[in-house]
Amino acid sequence: MSSSCRRPEHTGPPEVFYNEQEARKYSQNSRMIEIQTQMSERAVELLCLPEDQPCYLLDVGCGSGLSGDHLTEVGHYWVGVDISTAMLDVALDREVEGDLVLGDMGEGMPFRAGTFDGCVSISALQWLCNADKKTHSPPKRLYRFFSTLYSSLARGARAVFQIYPENSEQLELITAQAMKAGFTGGMVVDYPNSSKAKKFFLCLFAGISGVLPKGLDSEATDRCVSSQAQFTAQRSRFKNLKGKSVKKSKDWVLEKKQRRRRQGKEVRGDTKYTGRQRRPRF
Repeated sequence: MSSSCRRPEHTGPPEVFYNEQEARKYSQNSRMIEIQTQMSERAVELLCLPEDQPCYLLDVGCGSGLSGDHLTEVGHYWVGVDISTAMLDVALDREVEGDLVLGDMGEGMPFRAGTFDGCVSISALQWLCNADKKTHSPPKRLYRFFSTLYSSLARGARAVFQIYPENSEQLELITAQAMKAGFTGGMVVDYPNSSKAKKFFLCLFAGISGVLPKGLDSEATDRCVSSQAQFTAQRSRFKNLKGKSVKKSKDWVLEKKQRRRRQGKEVRGDTKYTGRQRRPRF
């Protein structure tokens, strides 16, 4: 885990850290975009939304709209909340599909009861564990956030937070306040035995307890590490494709199908045509 001096939440409040310069990074850095997209994809997967049915989702800490781009791509409607005006300005410039709200998650979610079918949040929740002002109490701000989020979700909906916890105490603080607000659920850890690939997802249920999804297991860690090595070799190849999205590549399609198989879902078999671009019909 990163040393404390490298953690952005220790450098200042989020609205200060995510200034114009930092916000531009998020819209221009291809590596950041790819990481955000991968984590958003996994978060949506953990929401277990109905197949082939658009849902209305909340994206907390939406930033420049990278996670929202994925929500749009898979056919959902969304509202994004963020505390940084610079990040929301970038999202507006990028003409994202979702509606954007400027707000501090620690002051609660300003939405009517039962508005959303689910919630995702990428790399934002740990900021609430810091007291950036004398009036800030992390437990109270976390409880305020979770209780208003619980209210704004339809009964039976899920909320999935990808977080970078600093230590076990921080994890306990977050989960305790979520449970106090009425949520059930727990932590899903992907690739627990890999220091690089390990990811934490807090998966919460509003109103109806569900079965906590399994994290991507350690057997997949070797595959994950080897695919990281392959990816570094592939980066130059993708660079030469003149803007062709990595997402639409054959590798991406095969990986997505494999992930669905691990979830026990029915997936069409792989053929030589899998992931191949179709010719346009005239």
